[in-house]
Parts: sequence; C-alpha cells; structure tokens
Amino acid sequence: MRIVFMGTPEFAATILEDLVQQHEVVAAYTRPDAVRGRGAEAVASPVKRVAERYGIEVRCPKTLRDESEQDHLASLAPDVVCVAAYGMILPPAVLGIPEYGCINVHASLLPSWRGAAPVERAILADEVETGVCVMRMEEGLDTGAYCICRTANMEDKNADELTDELANLGSHALLTALVHIQEGAAEWIEQDEDRVTYADKIGKHELDLDPADRCRALVLKVRASSAAHPSHAVVAGRAVTVLELKDISNDERASELAAGMEPGEVRFAAKKLFLGATGGAVEVVRLKPDGKQAMDAKSFAAGVQGIKDGRLSWGAPDGV
Repeated sequence: MRIVFMGTPEFAATILEDLVQQHEVVAAYTRPDAVRGRGAEAVASPVKRVAERYGIEVRCPKTLRDESEQDHLASLAPDVVCVAAYGMILPPAVLGIPEYGCINVHASLLPSWRGAAPVERAILADEVETGVCVMRMEEGLDTGAYCICRTANMEDKNADELTDELANLGSHALLTALVHIQEGAAEWIEQDEDRVTYADKIGKHELDLDPADRCRALVLKVRASSAAHPSHAVVAGRAVTVLELKDISNDERASELAAGMEPGEVRFAAKKLFLGATGGAVEVVRLKPDGKQAMDAKSFAAGVQGIKDGRLSWGAPDGV
C-alpha cells in the first residue's frame, strides 16, 4: 500500500522500521526538531532519523490545519495514513484524504487510557495487563472503532521496557490490520463508552517522590518515570533521580532490615538502602545523583558520610 506515516518518538520509529519493509512509505510526518541541552542544539525526532535513513521525505509542519500542507498531503495520494504517537491533532480535512482513512496505533487496550500517556497511566494505576489497539481515527480523542488488539502483561516492567514491547506488538498489529483493510476483511469494533478512562499528560513534578506517599505508590512512580518525566528526591541531603525502587513487602529479609522505619527516614543496612515511607519502607536499587553517573545504592551510600548512623533523612525535592 502507498502510505504516509505520522509519528514522533521511539515507539513510532520502531513501527516505521517494520512498515517500510512491506509497504511504500511516501512521506513521514513528525514533530519539528526539539531544542535541548545547554547549547540549545536542535535534536531530530526518532521518526525523522529513521525516515532519513530510508530516503523518505520528511515533513515537520507546526500544524496540519494549513491548506497548503493539506494540499501537499493530498498530492502524495496515500492509500492510508498510519499514525503512532504523532503528538498533533489531525483535522477533518486530513482525515478525509486517504482512500482507506487514517489509522492509529494506540498503546492501550481501548477504551482504557485514551490520550497522551497511556503507558504511564496504566503503570500508575497498578494494572496487570495492557496492550495496543489499531483504531480508525475520527475527530474525537482516540474514540474510533478498532480492528486489531494485542495484549501485554505489566509485571514489574518500567515505562521504557513496556513501551518497547508495545511498539513491537503495535508494529505487528498494524501490518496485520493493513492486510485486512486492503482485502476489505477488517472487523471494526466500536468502543464501549461506559469503560472509558483518560491518560492525561504527566505533570512536570508528578512523578517526584515524597515520604508522604505510600510504598506501592513510590514504586509505581519510579516504574512510570523516564528521561522525559524523572522521579526526583533528596536523599541524605543529595538531589537524586531514583531509577529503580523495590517493593519489599514480599521480601522477608528486607522487611526485617527495614522494620520500624518512619516516613522520611534513611537506613543503610546489610549493604541495602531503604527509604521510610507511609506504611513501611522501600529499597533503592539504582539512582543517579545530580551531576553524576547512575549507580547502585551501595555505591551511592559509600559516598555519604554518617549514613550508617541512622540519623539521615530523605524528602521531596523543592517545589513539590
């Protein structure tokens, strides 16, 4: 099929990589280069990098509501527009251009977690299962009927691990859906509006850690975190990004070592680093002090004077 692809992050780039192996991708639409770092360097999106590698035309419009941009899209004569985490609304004029419409690979089991952050919201909700759906796009936010879904177990996967898995599942689901669509055999299932939940964007400090949180909530925050939305805290006077926390509720030995800890207390025992929280304690596995490389808890503790004395504390970063 003759396809225009629209997407931005690694999730979308993985799907594009597989799509170009089986179909003619005539253009890739992605968000404009992001400006990052102290040098204000412009960084191309993962989708742009993949498209350029395959010699695919790249378009980075600030909006798809511009008539000239719509005219260009129409001139490409796509059979279908495939979308994955594009980050931009498709107006009705665009939705009507391709013969087979616009279809979206969404990283949730619709109608659960419509919106911008389905992976993170599923983790924070402590769900057991998630997945991807291939849906028809319409004017509403992820409201269209779907034809293919694939499921994934949450287990203890973090946001990056889960996103990678869902990208691969979504890629295979999309390729299957395109075959069904081309053959006129796709079976579209309307979403149950009574089961809708929304995945709002993650707030700037939403995943930062606080001793007032319950232990399970802290673990889920860290699992849902990423480079774009880190989990910050101040541990023993040092600003850190917590990369991995362990729920010790089913670990008898760790629970004994952390017994009686109060919210905000830091304890280093048997080469393990514990943070007291509401209802118990959690174990820090990996963290990254500001300005330093990521390290395990033992290495971090080695650089903290008096950490074995039991008088140090931890808390939320300033502004939380």
